[in-house]
Amino acid sequence: MNLTVAGTGYVGLVTGTGFANLGNKVICFDIDEAKLDALAGGELAIYEPGLEEIFKRNLKAGRLVFTSDIKKAVRESDIILNCVGTPSNHLQEADLTAVENVAMQIGKFMNRYKVVVNKSTVPVGTADLVRNIIKANQRKEIDFDVVSNPEFLREGAAVKDFENPDRIIIGTDSKKAEKIMISLYRSVARTGRPIMLTDIKSAEIIKYAGNAMLATRISFMNQLSFLCDKTGADIKAVSRGLGLDGRIGPRFLHAGVGYGGSCFPKDVKALISTLKKFGCDSDLFESVHRINEKQKTVAVEKLKSVMPIDGSTIAIWGLSFKPKTDDIREAPSLKIINDLQKMGAIIHAFDPVAINNASKVLKSVRFFKDPYETIRGCDALIVVTEWDEFRNPDMRVVKELLKKLVIIDGRNIYDPIELKELGFTYLGIGR
Repeated sequence: MNLTVAGTGYVGLVTGTGFANLGNKVICFDIDEAKLDALAGGELAIYEPGLEEIFKRNLKAGRLVFTSDIKKAVRESDIILNCVGTPSNHLQEADLTAVENVAMQIGKFMNRYKVVVNKSTVPVGTADLVRNIIKANQRKEIDFDVVSNPEFLREGAAVKDFENPDRIIIGTDSKKAEKIMISLYRSVARTGRPIMLTDIKSAEIIKYAGNAMLATRISFMNQLSFLCDKTGADIKAVSRGLGLDGRIGPRFLHAGVGYGGSCFPKDVKALISTLKKFGCDSDLFESVHRINEKQKTVAVEKLKSVMPIDGSTIAIWGLSFKPKTDDIREAPSLKIINDLQKMGAIIHAFDPVAINNASKVLKSVRFFKDPYETIRGCDALIVVTEWDEFRNPDMRVVKELLKKLVIIDGRNIYDPIELKELGFTYLGIGR
C-alpha cells in the first residue's frame, strides 16, 4: 500500500519505519526541513533500540521517503496516518493544533478516496472534528473515511511493540475502511495478535483509559509507600504480594520517584479536562496526577533528612524518564535536579543516552561519561532511572569514590540490608 505518515516524532518514525519494513511505500511528512534532511541522510533524531537497523534498510530500499510537500504526501497515498504531537496546552487539554492543520491540508489536496487514520493520542470526538475540517476544506466533494487507530508503543520497546502488539484497535463506522485497515495489519495479525473492531469513540477513549490505568497503578503504590516508610513495611514485599493475585497482576506496581515521559502526564491531564468538559467527575485522576507530582519531591526530602543540601555535591544516575530511551520530557530527574540546585547543591550527572537532551534544558550541571567518575568526591548519590548498568555496580568501588556514604534509591533496585552492612546510609522508597 501507499502510506503517508504525518509527523516524524517517536510514533511517526516507528510507525512509518515499521510499515515500510512490511513492504509498504511510506512517505513521512513533516514541516521541519532540517529534521527531514537529517532523516533522509540516514540520521535518526531519537534513540530507540532496534530502530536504526530497519530504518536504514528501508531508507536504502526506497520504501521510506521524507518530504515537507504535503500536497505530494496526500495525493500519492491511499492511507494517511496522523502521528503528530498532541502536547498539553495552557488549559492542560490536548493541543490539537497540529492534528487540525494536517486535516486542513488533507481536505485541500485530496484527489481520490483516502482513509485518514488518527494514531495520535486525541480526546474522544476528535475523529468527528477531523472529518468536519476535511469536508470544510475540500475543493470538490470526494469520499473519505476517518478511522481511530490508537498507538500503544512504549518508548524503549517501540519496535517490538509495533511488530508484536498486544492488540490492534480499529475504530470505524465504515465497512470499506474496515476492510482496508484489516488488510494493512494482516501481516502483523498473523502473529496471533488480536484485531479489535469497535466504534470510533470507544477506540479514542481506550488509549486514554489504558494510560490512565497504568498511571493509577503507579500512584497507588507510591501513596502506599508512605505508609510503608512510617510503619517499617517494605513496599517491594507489598508489591509482590499484590502482584501474585491473578486478578491484579504484577505490572506497574512499583513505587519510585514518579512517572514521566510524553504520554502518562499529558494524557492523565487531558482525560481530566475531557471528563470535566462532559460534566463528569475527575477526582480519581486528579488524585493520580497530584500524587505523582508530589512523588517527584520525595528523593530530595529524603536527602534533606540525613544531610545538609547547601554546598553539597550530589551525583545523579539516570536522566531519561525511563530506561532505554533518551526522552527527558516530564522526567523526574529534571524536578529533582532543579530543586537541589535551588537549595544550593552542585550536581554531577550521568545517563547512558540522555545527556545530549538533558544538557539543552539543565543549566550548571556537570555531565560525565562514566557512572563511577560521576560519583567521585560526591556527598550523596541519587538513583533516578533504573538503567540496567546501575542495577549491579561494584558497591565497594562506590564506597571508595563517594565522600559521604549516602544513597537515595529512587527506584528500589538495591538491597537495603546489603548496603547498610557496607556502611551506607540507604534510603529507598517505602522501604
